[in-house]
Amino acid sequence: MEENKNKSLIDKVWNFFASITLAVVIFALIGGTSIVGTILEQNAEPEKNVKLLIKMFGIGHETAHSLLGVLDKLGFTDMYHSWWFIALLLLFAANLIICSLDRLPRIWKLVKEPIKPLTDEQFKNIGKKELVLKGKPEKLKEAVGTAVKNAGFKFIEAREANGYQFYSEKGNYTRLGVYITHLSILLILAGAIIGITFGFKGFLNLPEGRTYSVAFAPSGFLSKEEEAEMEAIIEKLQTTEGNAQEAARQFGVDEKALKAKMKRYGIWPLGFSIRCDNFLVDFYKGSNMPKEYRSWLTVIQGGKEVVKKSIVVNDPLTYAGVTFYQSSFGMVPNAHGEFIMKITPKSGAPETRQMHRDDKFIIPGTDLQGTLKDFSPALSFDANNRPFTFAEQMNNPAVFLEFSEKGKTKYSGWIMKRYPQTWALPDGHTVEFADYWGVEYTGLQVRKDPGVWVVYLGCIVMAVGLYITFFMSHKKIWVKLLEEKSNTRIIVALTANKNRPALETKADKMIALLSKSDGGGKQ
Repeated sequence: MEENKNKSLIDKVWNFFASITLAVVIFALIGGTSIVGTILEQNAEPEKNVKLLIKMFGIGHETAHSLLGVLDKLGFTDMYHSWWFIALLLLFAANLIICSLDRLPRIWKLVKEPIKPLTDEQFKNIGKKELVLKGKPEKLKEAVGTAVKNAGFKFIEAREANGYQFYSEKGNYTRLGVYITHLSILLILAGAIIGITFGFKGFLNLPEGRTYSVAFAPSGFLSKEEEAEMEAIIEKLQTTEGNAQEAARQFGVDEKALKAKMKRYGIWPLGFSIRCDNFLVDFYKGSNMPKEYRSWLTVIQGGKEVVKKSIVVNDPLTYAGVTFYQSSFGMVPNAHGEFIMKITPKSGAPETRQMHRDDKFIIPGTDLQGTLKDFSPALSFDANNRPFTFAEQMNNPAVFLEFSEKGKTKYSGWIMKRYPQTWALPDGHTVEFADYWGVEYTGLQVRKDPGVWVVYLGCIVMAVGLYITFFMSHKKIWVKLLEEKSNTRIIVALTANKNRPALETKADKMIALLSKSDGGGKQ
């Protein structure tokens, strides 16, 4: 009690942060709050979490909305960017550093302290193995030295009054394995904090033919005034290729204030522009299940096209530290694109035409005229063979064409993009529905994480540290040769800070080898 009173404030603070109890408490807080952050969808539309709370607790809509408001104010709807979660990570890092520094001097002394010969008294207090061989120590020491080397030890030899002593140690630096593991945890925490502070994870629904210089994160409820301001900021960032500094200058506001508003509205400037040149979905044969969806993207910087790449799931595009993952797709509401039709007369070369609804075209070399009368993104037929649209996605796009010659209707029908058998006309001509361009968007997941390489490094260091900690040990061995009349007593003593049975196995093999060299000794 008196000792605690005499401690300085610095000592008390140091002991507080060096406490294992503190580490357990912080770890429990991080784990507990992470469970809440996992259950609540982060940065989601409020209504999604309201429905979740209603389902979990069986409460009314208004109560769930109020509860969500409390959780939002506490930072649980964007937990991993909240000040208190980052503070917990920093507190955990401080605790880990001080715990390590507090215990390091004692471990370092064990690492650096050179091994010394044991006294007779010390030999008695350490578990040992003994063997008696015929002959003097001088004649047997070479065989003993060879056996020690075969056990994997480089020994030091010491002459004693009644014989010799060999001693050696191995793996003294493996005691630092736990500190390597601690370093890896700090690296992973540092990488996570770098990613949280300077990174971004959002989305971008990019229509075909459109160019964007920003990505988005869910922003929650916005008033009409805030929505108008958000649109103005996006428009300005679009004209500056996502350059926040230039946008702030044109607005006549402070860059820091503009960035604060962008964070509030979930706007992330890319610093360049990205364009979707085309998007296509490939379906499994005879099924409406997507097999692959592919986007052709172009990165534009300084008004020049700098990168072009087609991306699919698990094959993203990365530029300037920003990665675009193929995530989803859909149709742009109320979009009017261009129908790409490939027309091949029965005796002629194919021609590609771009047209819109109600446009007309002529089959080359004939008087046959086609008119594009209708379109369905997902065509099917009911039991009475009546057409209907079964989805708003481009699951089975089809166009309805009407053909006439000299003012008289000849025939009409649906031409489906995915079914080549519908492309053939009765007169032997072919009209292929190649694409409906400009009506689909590619859903991109946008991520920038400058700390990811630090995390990867931390994982590699952790693997090394764990291997050293669990599979390697600091081993010491002493072999004493005592002269007893015409015989020599060999005493083997050993220690290991972990996995002692493995070292004892080596000692047993060494003794067995010496027994054979003597033609059978006495133990």
